[in-house]
Amino acid sequence: MAASSRGDRSELDGAIAVPFPLRGEWRAPTTPARMIPSHGTDLLAQRYAFDLLQVDKRESIHPASKLRMYLLGVPTRECYAWGQPVHAVLDGEVVVASDGAPEPGYLHVVRGLAGVLWTAFTFDPAKGFGSVAGNHVIIGHGATYSAYVHLAPGSVVVRSGQAVRAGDVIGRVGHTGNSTSPHLHFQLMDGPDPMTAAGLPCAFSDVEVKRGGRWVHEARAIPDRSEPIRSIG
Repeated sequence: MAASSRGDRSELDGAIAVPFPLRGEWRAPTTPARMIPSHGTDLLAQRYAFDLLQVDKRESIHPASKLRMYLLGVPTRECYAWGQPVHAVLDGEVVVASDGAPEPGYLHVVRGLAGVLWTAFTFDPAKGFGSVAGNHVIIGHGATYSAYVHLAPGSVVVRSGQAVRAGDVIGRVGHTGNSTSPHLHFQLMDGPDPMTAAGLPCAFSDVEVKRGGRWVHEARAIPDRSEPIRSIG
């Protein structure tokens, strides 16, 4: 793994505010509000990246009992987040639209976590970003690039060179690549190639965050892992 420098929330003061890429209520178990680098490394421009998933009142990603999820596994496509539409955050041009990576039909939490940790420690840069990202889209917005990672097989509906508008659906949440469960990995970067780009701090504009049991409107939200977040409109 590449060396990382530990930061603090002051790095987020100049965060670029973009619309939330999902609809409905989501959680960010991995977020720069908790620690920087959010994923424990600067590798692949992940310094300020978010992982976004959906849970129920039990904090579970699937309707089944947690015992069943951990011991027997559950169908991937029954997870709450799977198949949810992913939206471009800004107007721009698609620079990468990668589809065709397979997805496990069953989700085994312990096995998946072990696989993610193994891949993290053995990652070979020669294999490229797609070896850990699975199906993904990268969009250029001038000097800023947004990346949408772990998309479902066959769900990417844009192509390289295509112009997109903010809010356009570009794919759907999946469980491809180095993923523990269906979720969206989202990040901003200063270049089109995560292998060489640096991550950029990001906030979500015009959203609601749930704190103290009530939804609060925020113009520039960087949700903590315990704070549900949803787009407005």
